[in-house]
Amino acid sequence: MDYSIGTLAKLTGLTVKTIRFYSDEGVLPAPDRTPAGYRRYTDEHRVHLELVRTLRELGVDLATIRSLGRRDLKDVLALHLKAVETQITALQRTRAVLRATLAKDEPAEEDLRRLHALGRLGAEEMGQLFDAFAQDVGRDTQAQRDWLESMRACMLPELPEDPTAAQLDAWLELMDLLADDGFRRRLRESSADFWDRPYDHETWQRDSAALVEEALRAIEAGMAPDAPEAVPILERALAVMGGGRDEVLRAFEQHDPRAARYWELVAVVRGLDPEPTPVAVAYDWIHRGLLAHPELSPRPARTSE
Repeated sequence: MDYSIGTLAKLTGLTVKTIRFYSDEGVLPAPDRTPAGYRRYTDEHRVHLELVRTLRELGVDLATIRSLGRRDLKDVLALHLKAVETQITALQRTRAVLRATLAKDEPAEEDLRRLHALGRLGAEEMGQLFDAFAQDVGRDTQAQRDWLESMRACMLPELPEDPTAAQLDAWLELMDLLADDGFRRRLRESSADFWDRPYDHETWQRDSAALVEEALRAIEAGMAPDAPEAVPILERALAVMGGGRDEVLRAFEQHDPRAARYWELVAVVRGLDPEPTPVAVAYDWIHRGLLAHPELSPRPARTSE
């Protein structure tokens, strides 16, 4: 059975103008025409229009609906669900900022900054920023880029759906750090010598983790970094770090403090106390130990075995 556009409008509850618009925009399959040029629609068009109306009521955009001829309906609905969930998350974040702002007697400029920044808070945008950060910091060394990618889950905390003002501020500061050209350059320059070395970086990562555990055990046991008993651990640190005492101390001095700040911000976003990480605690102990023991010289690095 075929229908005129007027009859189809009555059957579907849509206006003639809307049906004609859907036809012209390719949302509805093109109908046949009579010799006089009048459009003739079928039951297939009627069913398709019912679907279009339902999807529009759900908020699905016309471009997505237009692609139905090439995509499975379940895929379209899944995409729409993702979009709705993203909108809900964005609204929850806006609510959190507005509540925190309204709780104050006098909203400040920082409150307006949070509201302004809400449009760039998505996880996808943060992921893209991290990709650019990893590419820039490790631009000359594939091994470093691979290592940064392996750290992705640790370095990209997930912002809660209903974040506090402190979590939003930490998230914004993280974005600023990842985008900071100076921070990227310092990380790239300070790590260039290490990543240019020919030894197996996977082995180094394993040895480095073992060194951190050893230093943490010493700290837990109450061993002072200037104690004679600390010397064997410090010698192993020099071996793992691949340099003499003066060289390693220069590396400590050149270390950008913003790297430590980065991990503090990660902790805040995750709702944790922004305490120094175990790695930072271990290397601080090693640093103080090297300063206290000028007689140290490196042993052969285990990473070259």
